[in-house]
Amino acid sequence: MSRFQHTPRHNAHMASGANDSTAGPSPEFRIERDPLGEFRVPAHAYYGIQTARALDNFPISGLRAAPELVEATIQVKKAVTLANVALGRLETGIGNAIVAAADEVLAGALRDQFVVDVYQAGAGTSHNMNANEVLANRAAEILGGARGRYEVVHPNDHVNMGQSTNDVFPTATRVALLTVTATLVAETRALAAAFETLAAANADVLKVGRTHLQDAVPMTLGQEFGGYGACLDQAAAELVRASEALKELNLGATAVGTGLNAGDDQTHAAVGYLAAQTGLDLRPAVNRFRVTQSMGDVLTWSGAVRRLAVELSKIASDLRLLNMGPRAGLGEISLPAVQPGSSIMPGKVNPSVPEMVNQVCFQVVGCDATIAAATEAGQLELNVMMPVIAWNALHAAVILRNALRVLRTRSIEGLQVNAGRARELLDRSTAVATALSPYLGYAATAALAKEAVESGRTIRELVESRGLMDATTLDRILSVPAMTQPGVPGTRTR
Repeated sequence: MSRFQHTPRHNAHMASGANDSTAGPSPEFRIERDPLGEFRVPAHAYYGIQTARALDNFPISGLRAAPELVEATIQVKKAVTLANVALGRLETGIGNAIVAAADEVLAGALRDQFVVDVYQAGAGTSHNMNANEVLANRAAEILGGARGRYEVVHPNDHVNMGQSTNDVFPTATRVALLTVTATLVAETRALAAAFETLAAANADVLKVGRTHLQDAVPMTLGQEFGGYGACLDQAAAELVRASEALKELNLGATAVGTGLNAGDDQTHAAVGYLAAQTGLDLRPAVNRFRVTQSMGDVLTWSGAVRRLAVELSKIASDLRLLNMGPRAGLGEISLPAVQPGSSIMPGKVNPSVPEMVNQVCFQVVGCDATIAAATEAGQLELNVMMPVIAWNALHAAVILRNALRVLRTRSIEGLQVNAGRARELLDRSTAVATALSPYLGYAATAALAKEAVESGRTIRELVESRGLMDATTLDRILSVPAMTQPGVPGTRTR
């Protein structure tokens, strides 16, 4: 299923506010009732009146809930249903039908029935009721009933038993984020490993380092690649640490955290079932009020994703610089060509994949800014901005995960090192003069570097012409490989 599905065509009239609640039933529609009155629902829909009202009320973006959030919500419904059956609160036949309906959705069925816009009423009530209605109508069918007739299975009384949007939605959000975190971390570590492979293969390829976009002391290309891998590994570790808090769930908190209509027995049973279903190490919240009031744990997680995006974007920008050329730039590496680079200049090839990665990372930073603003906007016992928090968090994780994979498979694994060009630029650099500073002093060495730039002569030539050092001493001090290691060049063997 596409991540960005739009409102189905048969609901277009609802999205324009054209639902006539006074019109009678027809082959295309059925009439359902709720505390606000009657409303038309497409006859074939598995969702019901509250979902139809949300479609009518919120024709905003055409974007639906992320697939991961839909799956997590259904997992929550299944877990609580199993708990209610086990505790004797829900009749076994009804519970089994709800579980069967949930399993169908988890297997991929009825995904087109989750139609509520991302931008909806606060807290995700419409999303929660969308899930309740789909499961209720499908469970009723399984039991021989009809869609839209809730005498057999009711969305609130049965599917939502012992629950509130205020514990279902944050629980589903956390489960969904934990699910995508695993794949995001895996892709980050895979890219880090690809850089580490490059580092080992290019441990002896000498090049000039650069700071402030100016020549700096020598280093190896392996050291540069190894630094990239270490940055990614650290970001992955930070994301794992940040995700730990997401395992603490407020399921069973119901409306404000008191657990009204649920109870500790239902909470522990439901969380246990949910952990078994998802394979995640989930646990009831130590303080249900905290997790109900605050989305701070999600904000912390988002901050770790932002850190990863910033690290990755810097690496992508570096790759573009190192690849710059092919004749008039640095050209120390060559990235695989993935597409023609210009509609006007024949033969031009651009670093298209790193450019894409930069754009994804900028979007992730924007998602984090939205999450921060929405997290702050909670009031009293609940943060009603959860829908936009969940969508941005999941969107950021998924596009970043995909960008990591594409960068690895389409750029890094096919990257070519131009060792000759790297050495050429190193030999032209005056930064090797830094090795003379412990012997000649900073001022004298700076004067040599300045004269080298102005005259075009090498540092070695200038030192020898002035008789400052003999050739043997210079060989020892100006050994480029020695400069890539800790210590004072010339004072020890490599």
